[in-house]
Amino acid sequence: MNSFTVLSRRAVLGLGLSFLVAGPAWAAKPIKVTAEQAEAIDAISAYLNSFKTMQGEFTQISPKGNVSRGVFYISKPGKMRFEYAPPNPFLIVADGRWLTIKNRAKEKGDQFPLSQTPLKLVLSNKVDLRKETQVLEFEDQDGITSVTLEEKGGSLGGNLTLVYDRTRNALQQWVVTDAKGRRTTVSLENVVAGVKTDPALFVVKIKRKDDKGGKH
Repeated sequence: MNSFTVLSRRAVLGLGLSFLVAGPAWAAKPIKVTAEQAEAIDAISAYLNSFKTMQGEFTQISPKGNVSRGVFYISKPGKMRFEYAPPNPFLIVADGRWLTIKNRAKEKGDQFPLSQTPLKLVLSNKVDLRKETQVLEFEDQDGITSVTLEEKGGSLGGNLTLVYDRTRNALQQWVVTDAKGRRTTVSLENVVAGVKTDPALFVVKIKRKDDKGGKH
């Protein structure tokens, strides 16, 4: 495994996309969802379906406690940009088909099919969390709903916890737990929906070992 692949996988883990490198998840039994819980989960789906574009800031805490910050942009379907502030050199871009992880300091990168990441749960035009996932845990307290989900069939490995503020009608954070129990937390701040996004934000060129030029 080359050094960049190792670094790019660390970047994936950093954003909370550790499903990409995780093995099979530990055995976790889905809970039986009550009518009240189903309504709360549907409210999260409705929120995710309420916007086509979004931008804001994020703070990320890695499994080792390292903190990174940056800005993000979303344009549905399938487009996203997570731009880390220095000294973190990584840029993560989804163009609708591929998820590209680029080291801006070295102009090198790696790519994964977007369909093999948990991002597909929030970047699709139509999100239905109850249909596409099974619920492992559910908590609701003081206007904050926390729901832990696993993709049906478990093909992605690990699980995803969404923390939703019902009072503000906003996704507050997500927590990814990989198959080894490592947790990565991404908190969203200063989020604005419905803003016009520049299509160029979702285009990225990288240098790969198998070509001499850039690849989109």
